[in-house]
Amino acid sequence: MTTLDTIDLSDHDAFVDAVPHDWFRTLRHEAPVFFNPEPDGPGFYAVTRYADIRDVHRNVDVYSSELGGTSLEDLDADQLEARKSMLDMDPPRHDELRGLIARRFTPRAVGVWEDAVRLVTDRVLDKALEQEEFDFVADVSSEIPMQVFAEILGVPQEDRRHIIELGDRLLGNQDPEYYVPPDPSHRLLPFSSPAAIEMFEFGRKMAAARRKHPGSDIVTQLAFEPLTQREFDVYFVLLATAGNETTRHTITHGLIALCEHPDQLQRLRDDPGLFKPAADEMLRWATPVHHFRRTTTREAELAGATIPAGAKVTTWFVSGNRDEEAFEAPDTFDVGRTPNKHMAFGPGGIHLCMGSHLARMEVKIAFEELLKRVKTIELAGPPVRLRSNFFNGIKRLPVRVTR
Repeated sequence: MTTLDTIDLSDHDAFVDAVPHDWFRTLRHEAPVFFNPEPDGPGFYAVTRYADIRDVHRNVDVYSSELGGTSLEDLDADQLEARKSMLDMDPPRHDELRGLIARRFTPRAVGVWEDAVRLVTDRVLDKALEQEEFDFVADVSSEIPMQVFAEILGVPQEDRRHIIELGDRLLGNQDPEYYVPPDPSHRLLPFSSPAAIEMFEFGRKMAAARRKHPGSDIVTQLAFEPLTQREFDVYFVLLATAGNETTRHTITHGLIALCEHPDQLQRLRDDPGLFKPAADEMLRWATPVHHFRRTTTREAELAGATIPAGAKVTTWFVSGNRDEEAFEAPDTFDVGRTPNKHMAFGPGGIHLCMGSHLARMEVKIAFEELLKRVKTIELAGPPVRLRSNFFNGIKRLPVRVTR
């Protein structure tokens, strides 16, 4: 039985086998603003109810992204400044940096990419399905978003696997497979990871090449914007990782959900009109990013709790997306769920994910094209999960298909 004194959201091991949804259910009902101690830190307040999470993200004056960053790490002022992406900023600089490329991700702008996304998906699936058994992550769910975003960002297709590998090392730094022992020389790098140096170098080479031979891609645009080198570096890292990681994990979790709920798989086969709501249900069900952090600028009251000034506050999207007050039968996977105002892209506010329209399209098309091609698809082994309380990641997923 779960009790409050058994819950520790700072423990990455608690997320290895599965998301501890029973913990979040207990917190929503018994302690919706829960103080979670940390073994090597001051502790943080965990916000787990849908409405409260929205309140935090829509009140940037009280809950700052910039004051302490958006991860659970406790950073000195020079570390915060060196690592700061627009995710770790408040207005006005956040709005200025976001505005540089926001027009590229409006629904109309993304709609232009539909044929290209379908072409990429066809190419990826045709190659993967030459095999009866394969790793769905390596051959499908990581390939589709990275090939698409490589075109948008301007990364040569032959380098896309290198970018994926760097992103895995950077964002999966709490997993034994990617862990690098702490090194003081890395303290100013994103996630304290040396992979950031390689990502910086890659982005700088691309920018130098685009200044000589401009294109229509995002790197060309950023190369000619009045950004400092640090701003360009962290912008490139953010785009190169965010454009792949979250969509990859959603597609992977979406397939697991369909395999575990064959009745929902059959609904999709019977009614192609369900692919669009199914994509949103996969996003809700997967919630690829578990939480983000804010820091209080002053004492705050939330859900009957008093949070002191300067406190770490974490908003758990993975809990909000299973909140019984926001979703009917939240623990039921329903490809026809509507309405579905999930917070996989954030709960609104200034930091709502720019790539949400593109991600929805990629997830929808991935399953439209996959189910056209296979008679059956099943898991050929257990998923290998990422050790992380930040990303709901799947590293490997063996599958078996018949055509």
